[in-house]
Amino acid sequence: MTPLTESTAEDHLLGICFKIGPPRLTGVEAEWFIHDTRCPERAVAPERVAEALATLPLRPGSSEPQLPFGSRLTREPGGQVELSSPPATDPADCARGLLADQAALAAALATQDLRLTGTGTDPYPRERRMQLDLPRYRAMQRYFDRRGPWGRIMMCGTASVQVNLDAGTESGPQGLAARWELVHRLGPVLVAAFANSPLLDGKPTGHRSTRQLVWSRMDASRTLAPAALADPRAAWAQYVLDARVLCVRRPEGSPWTAPDGLTFRQWLRGAGDRPPLAADLDYHRTTLFPPVRPRGHLELRMIDAQPGDGWLAPLALTSALLDDPVAADAALAALAPLGHANGTRPPRTALWRRAAALALTDPELQRAALACFAIADQALARRPGAAELRTALGRFAERYPVRGRCPADDQLDALRTGADPLAPADPAPLSPEDAR
Repeated sequence: MTPLTESTAEDHLLGICFKIGPPRLTGVEAEWFIHDTRCPERAVAPERVAEALATLPLRPGSSEPQLPFGSRLTREPGGQVELSSPPATDPADCARGLLADQAALAAALATQDLRLTGTGTDPYPRERRMQLDLPRYRAMQRYFDRRGPWGRIMMCGTASVQVNLDAGTESGPQGLAARWELVHRLGPVLVAAFANSPLLDGKPTGHRSTRQLVWSRMDASRTLAPAALADPRAAWAQYVLDARVLCVRRPEGSPWTAPDGLTFRQWLRGAGDRPPLAADLDYHRTTLFPPVRPRGHLELRMIDAQPGDGWLAPLALTSALLDDPVAADAALAALAPLGHANGTRPPRTALWRRAAALALTDPELQRAALACFAIADQALARRPGAAELRTALGRFAERYPVRGRCPADDQLDALRTGADPLAPADPAPLSPEDAR
């Protein structure tokens, strides 16, 4: 294969990072910790999880579980599990499918007295131990351990909800540049409204989204947002090439460790032990974790994992605001008072730090959140078949933004009373009666 140059690498990135077209598809990736139903403080052996998952049928010709609506099940380095929904043309269909697959996964885990727990950080004090012994994760652990505890905490002790939305058209109200701007302006409100990680090692951290704090303290070359350039494609290409190389894939038995401090651009210019190929560049992109990651579509990564079916609310909010042009304009106007980042890239800006620490106790963030939830509700009212999503969004708004609260406050309230901090944070799933 022909080695890359800087020019061919940039052309490659410009061609594949954003798929241009009218917004059409939506997807969700929901992640959970697995806890013992009777003793959640006790670490769960990977063998118990494997036995539980073995009760699920397999995809034809595959060793992967087959879930009713086709969500992909993956296991994360610290034992977390994730369901990735298939892309759907209607967010309501996406929601119904993932609800069914979540129920099937929960039933399988129950055979071993295990439960899914939705929280942005595992609040219980326990050793952070890698449960997946793969070259990628070994290299990640070595890379992050050189920079402090944050990478290991991220890999083994955090969980998220990610909403995936189309990149948009070339220009116009649903254009890529407009949608890119909106999701980055909306980011602090999503952090604050859905903050659900106030505890680490059994103690309050002073942040309602400790998960966001962890991400902000990791390697800045891969967790900050790209520079605020007029063209998101150019900004992303620059970001990818200037990010440090986390690992280099090598033959079986050889470590994937990369030279410390090596950026991909330096690799292209002759550093490293061999010239990089397009496959190396594509793999390098998967090791970058900004708040919004282009993968053809836009992957929103700033939302803490939610209890129960709580992922419905961020799905409803973001899809309504981005895919309804009237709502998108109204949301930008509502977010304008929060101001600009003055050249500093999230999540290191003061606004993002306030969102992680204070959540909706911050009056400006609460006002912006209430406006965005109301705008999204109006957009869902205009959308046929969105009753279930609208109900979920309204229920969440009444429980949290209207009261200046977020799910993290449930955990803190429980801790003050001596209760299990996660027990009250898992509301009953949305019922068919609620949806009607």
